[in-house]
Amino acid sequence: MSSHSFSARRRRVLLVIAVAELLVMSLWFSATAAAPELATDWGLTPSETAWLTIAVQLGFVVGAFVSSVLTLSDVVQPRYLFAASAFAGAVLTAAIAGFVTSAVPAIALRFLTGVALAGVYPPGMKIMAGWFRAGRGFAIGVLVGALTIGSALPHLLRGVGGVGQPQLVLYGAAGLAVVGAFLALWVEPGPYQAPAAPFDPGALGRMLRDRGTMLANGGYFGHMWELYAVWTWIPAFLIASISANGGGAGASETASFIAFGTIAVGGVGAIVAGVASDRAGRTVVTSASMVTSGAASLLAGFVFGSSLLVLVPFVLVWGFAVVADSAQFSAAVSELAEESYVGTALTMQTAIGFLLTTVSIQLVPVVADAVGWQWAFVPLALGPVVGTLSMVRLRGLPEAEKLAGGRG
Repeated sequence: MSSHSFSARRRRVLLVIAVAELLVMSLWFSATAAAPELATDWGLTPSETAWLTIAVQLGFVVGAFVSSVLTLSDVVQPRYLFAASAFAGAVLTAAIAGFVTSAVPAIALRFLTGVALAGVYPPGMKIMAGWFRAGRGFAIGVLVGALTIGSALPHLLRGVGGVGQPQLVLYGAAGLAVVGAFLALWVEPGPYQAPAAPFDPGALGRMLRDRGTMLANGGYFGHMWELYAVWTWIPAFLIASISANGGGAGASETASFIAFGTIAVGGVGAIVAGVASDRAGRTVVTSASMVTSGAASLLAGFVFGSSLLVLVPFVLVWGFAVVADSAQFSAAVSELAEESYVGTALTMQTAIGFLLTTVSIQLVPVVADAVGWQWAFVPLALGPVVGTLSMVRLRGLPEAEKLAGGRG
């Protein structure tokens, strides 16, 4: 195959799998975006409302841990695992819209949706790693950018017609996910994808003992402590901030659009960081991103209640930085981990990272109850501090030569 033909094929794969990821990941925050209406319709408590998001995180963790132990991402062809998982998530989300009227079954279905999504994100990253050796940071950056925009889509659906219509948001996300499932089936394995590996119960233990892989994971864990807590609670922060500035009527709709922009702009951040990390190194870009987003967690209180001319640019910069580094931790693990079990290494990384999010997501409203939404995000800065220290340590080790073609 000529180099031109190969480049064209991998660009096509990148486009298709990125669009599929974007559409399927609309499932993640579908119930979160519809939560104000669901809380009113079903009489949910604040705790039950929070569990509509936390259940997905926990389900993802369980699904990812099971997948890691069984090495599913390396035993099953990634495109088949991706498509089947996406379709299952769509059915579960549509069931909430069609049949559920109370908290317990909704939370159970959201948990199972999270389990299903564990079969989407890590296999998508493995597909990208199979097509890209050079430029892998950019490719996985595009994938995470698509995931980011997909995660924001339910807020857009709510803003353009879903206020007061939670079924529109839920059915809309489910329909998009079905399209994404079919798209994934078109993606053929790449030339760099390792063949299906045998089940090896010792593979996970070897990963946990690998110094370079675990330092890259340490960076990712610090990043995840902040990311999903910001994505989950930025609408509530925005509503409180706009109301404090006299926003009053219409604050909810305005906050939905700003929340969409805050999350979606991270898609651009992920792509920009992907290009930059291939040139400057994974550790440099991830550290810079975490310093920026961690500072935003601390400074958010100072822009609370400000005019939209101040608030909107601030949260857009925050949204850009908070997820820009996400793909680069995955790219780093794909370069550092044992080649035959890259899928398992990525799944383990995401499993532990998402387990941490269940703690930070619950922490933010507790802090908000104590000190108000103005300072609710301050504890999230701890994650970027730990993550930055981990990546700085990795940069000083010989293992860093494996990253970004020797750029660290």
